[in-house]
Amino acid sequence: MSIYLDNAATTKPCREAVKAACDCMEENFGNPSSLHRAGLAAQLAVDNVRKIIAKAIAADPSCIYFTSGATESNNIALIGAAGAYGKRKPKIITTSIEHSSVEKTMEYLEQNGFEVVRISPDRNGMISHEQIINAVDESTCLVSMMMVNNETGYILPVRRSFYGIKKLYPQCVTHCDAVQGFMKMPFKVSELGADIISFSGHKVHAGKGVGGLYVKKGIRLEPRIFGGGQEKGIRSGTENVPMIASLGAAVKALNASVSERYKKAEELKAKLCAKISAIDGIYINSHEDASPYIINISVPGIRSEIMLHFLEERNIFVSSGSACSKGAKSGVLKEFGINDNFADSALRISTSHETTATELSKLISSIQEAMETLVKA
Repeated sequence: MSIYLDNAATTKPCREAVKAACDCMEENFGNPSSLHRAGLAAQLAVDNVRKIIAKAIAADPSCIYFTSGATESNNIALIGAAGAYGKRKPKIITTSIEHSSVEKTMEYLEQNGFEVVRISPDRNGMISHEQIINAVDESTCLVSMMMVNNETGYILPVRRSFYGIKKLYPQCVTHCDAVQGFMKMPFKVSELGADIISFSGHKVHAGKGVGGLYVKKGIRLEPRIFGGGQEKGIRSGTENVPMIASLGAAVKALNASVSERYKKAEELKAKLCAKISAIDGIYINSHEDASPYIINISVPGIRSEIMLHFLEERNIFVSSGSACSKGAKSGVLKEFGINDNFADSALRISTSHETTATELSKLISSIQEAMETLVKA
């Protein structure tokens, strides 16, 4: 049996999600834009998922839009908001630890005349809400910050930052990449203070190729994809009904247990960290109060890729960092003040509600075996 601990990269689709997708492909396969009964059935299925997601985050269903995934969601949110509000206010605030789909989009916006200010963690590896708020001024059109860092699990001060910004600059648009928080940390849109929220299906036990946006009423986004005007013109293109259905099924299955699963993840993390702390030569890079679903560790002297493949041979699957970087250094760990020696040996362990204490014990014993047998680099 394999031990899968790379859930921050992707999760195994739950049975409900698989069934919903298959049912759509076999029975409800119409085009939602078609005017006949088959098209109407597909449209009703899509609208039902809007209601499911809206209920999960206490939003209006009309504010939910579907995309191909979080990368597209972040691109639409950032470029769309900058295009709509940035003509006279060309300044954008973000952080230096964002996912590549945000950072690369920021680089694109810089190339197109926007000023992008990136807030870095302080010497303690923390970003305060004061840092974010103080960076905003009258020329700022957009602030974007993630809910949970995908490499270390660090939880950013989104609520306090956005509420402070809205109090001083109510016209400033706020965006949150909530990919690693959606269906893992309980939140409501009214409490988060975000005008736009991005989320992804394959991080929450749905299929790949589907994601979405919450866009507060009254917020304008200039479209980046043009065509038939689907998703009220924000994202044209025929909706991926089977994957949207899988997302709805997964959210419906998970929503009632968000808090319960979070508590279980905290308990597992505490056990894992206790085991790690008792072993010389293994270090925890994640903050103590980081998301319990992501634990970043280092074994200095053994490069990440070597350790990763050593564990893979024992059917244990972890990551050396963000899956989107495909092994390339993202620079995020350095931003957190983690030195090169630790960064070169970093492993990301990311759990789900299906992870067991026995699996984590097996992981630790295998890492110890690696420390005893591998030739140190």
